[in-house]
Amino acid sequence: MSPAKKALGRGLGAIFEDVEDAYSKELGSANSPDLVREIDISQISPNPYQPRKYFNEVAIKELSESIKKHGLLQPIIVVEKDDGYMLLAGERRFRATKEAGLETIRAIVADYESENLRELALIENIQREDLNPIELATAYKELIEEYNITQEGLSEIIKKSRTQITNTLRLLSLTHKTQEFLVEGKLSQGHAKVIVGLDPKDEQTIVNTILGQKLSVRETEQIIKRLKNSESITDLPQKKSKKDDLDFSTLKKRLENFGLRAKAKGHKITIEFENADSVDDFLEKIKK
Repeated sequence: MSPAKKALGRGLGAIFEDVEDAYSKELGSANSPDLVREIDISQISPNPYQPRKYFNEVAIKELSESIKKHGLLQPIIVVEKDDGYMLLAGERRFRATKEAGLETIRAIVADYESENLRELALIENIQREDLNPIELATAYKELIEEYNITQEGLSEIIKKSRTQITNTLRLLSLTHKTQEFLVEGKLSQGHAKVIVGLDPKDEQTIVNTILGQKLSVRETEQIIKRLKNSESITDLPQKKSKKDDLDFSTLKKRLENFGLRAKAKGHKITIEFENADSVDDFLEKIKK
């Protein structure tokens, strides 16, 4: 491990404590002008280490309306940089405040070394924001690599189970297209977890099936189980829609109105004719 690396998570744990401590002091000392400042939004630049790449614009708008009515309840964290400030934590709050048309924002001005800025952004997001699963997995991976610690070590520091961390990290093995569906919310994390480990071609087929037929996680698990038992994907059962069943039922009734006997089963319908004359009679009727 190079000198620039932190010692087996000890520095990482300290940074976690610093973030919590900053908020605790702010909540306990709301009137302290030295800790919380009202800063001109135009003086704040974004954090280049921000792990969040996708922002839900609807959620930002809702938060903006809340800030207009109730104000910003939890300040953002910034550090002094050049002639202004750089955002460390609270980008959703920062964006929502700008959306609300406000010119200033409440902020904790932190005193951190520049080498900790990346870690602070990762940590604050893990603790306080709902990163999408891929962003969260990327944040875990970067912290593990930066501090040269195990998943177990990260688990102890961020107070999340090792199993949860492992399952989240495994999402990074999915194809780029599947990860995009996950980020966009078209595919749930539950679905993603059960398709991890599939051959890329099978993964694509299963994902298309999930999206096309709106399969539940349980239905997806059943299909994957059959796939792993060496069944061809084309042989896997297709999910029936209620519309299909309704169409066959309606057709059966119309045939019976013609005086015919019909049986509907699955995607098949069987018509019974008594003799050749009944066939000719039926053909004449459907020509009309």
